[in-house]
Amino acid sequence: MRDFYLMVDCNNFYASCERVFAPRLDGRPVVVLSNNDGCVIARSNEAKALGVAMGEPAYKREDFFAKNGVHVFSSNYALYGDMSARVMQILGRFADETEVYSIDECFLLLRGLSTSSLLRTAREIRRTVRQWTGIPVCVGIARTKTLAKIANRLAKKNGGDGVCLLEGEEDIDAVLQGLETGDIWGIGRKNAQRLSACGVHTALDLKGQDDDWVRRHLTVTGLRTVLELRQIPCIALEDTPPPARSLVCSRSFGTRIQNLASLEEAVSAYVQRAGEKLRRKGLVAAAVQVFLETNRFQPGPQYAGSRCRALPAPTASTLDLHGPALEILRDIHRPGYKYQKAGVILLDLSPASGRQLSFLEPHGEEKTRRDALMRVMDRINTVQGRGTLTLAASGLGKKEWHMRQERRSPCYTTSWTELPVAR
Repeated sequence: MRDFYLMVDCNNFYASCERVFAPRLDGRPVVVLSNNDGCVIARSNEAKALGVAMGEPAYKREDFFAKNGVHVFSSNYALYGDMSARVMQILGRFADETEVYSIDECFLLLRGLSTSSLLRTAREIRRTVRQWTGIPVCVGIARTKTLAKIANRLAKKNGGDGVCLLEGEEDIDAVLQGLETGDIWGIGRKNAQRLSACGVHTALDLKGQDDDWVRRHLTVTGLRTVLELRQIPCIALEDTPPPARSLVCSRSFGTRIQNLASLEEAVSAYVQRAGEKLRRKGLVAAAVQVFLETNRFQPGPQYAGSRCRALPAPTASTLDLHGPALEILRDIHRPGYKYQKAGVILLDLSPASGRQLSFLEPHGEEKTRRDALMRVMDRINTVQGRGTLTLAASGLGKKEWHMRQERRSPCYTTSWTELPVAR
């Protein structure tokens, strides 16, 4: 009995989240659109079977969607993030060692289980996640993370019970023979092109190369991947993500904006959101950057501006971040352009606790009041829904700079005002 990695991947995650609260959509084609209802970013199996491609502009397929009964949703990241957290919490019940790899993927490390126990656990994971959240998942099992990713790919395609174990050398080689190098986790398109030029086309071709050859063409990082194809674990779980060095909050506008007042409202809203994220992570920022840009894909004059400013002292207070951000915006704004996007980037992040205080930052009672105000704002917005308590500078009501989300489903799990009603 040896250690095995499980790669658990939610099937068509965004589309599956929409179906959880609309079970009438089971068996029907579903697609989810990107910000501002732009392109297709998620598809149910039924939508894939109709030939709907990832990245397709939605406006070009409106007639097709209507004709074929495709249900179209705006992206609802609050719902998807909450459903992801629920899935990951369940997976943590099955293993002490886990790595949340993305919003819909998680690695688990199980030690000392027999093959039958591994398969039984994988099937129990699928059953539990589906029963408790409504989200279908597939499970790939192998001795290494790289092979577990490949096994998960097979679990989705084979039409079986959604579980695939890759263990025997002959079975693994048969799978690798049919896998292009570009489909190997960590190789990428550019490396695949380089390998193809050298006559290495499949994962099995790559597995059989000499270590020195691999290191020369793919560096030591690529060698780790090749060793993993040989069932030699080289890529450990990252149970603690590396500390973030920056935090971004940006959006494309629902319509192109010219006037500075609307841009100030948008940046004010982005600063508040960035501050919320910063405090939730227990971090402070030492610098703030604001950027502004037109749509380079549209005809007309183009402009992009960006500027960074160091803060007097590291902070997580929205009030301390807001003033410098608006000053930067006014500096980089140029009249006469139709702006498509703006954003706020918080830089030089560090833990809020254990840092050395600066003479330039608020102390004593003033600092206590500011910290308490931020806690109250965060608490109210958590309980009553995001945006309940905001900076006045971000404006009230529907704004032209707000993202288009004409087909967004309710935030069933994160907003008291949008809870599903039982009848």
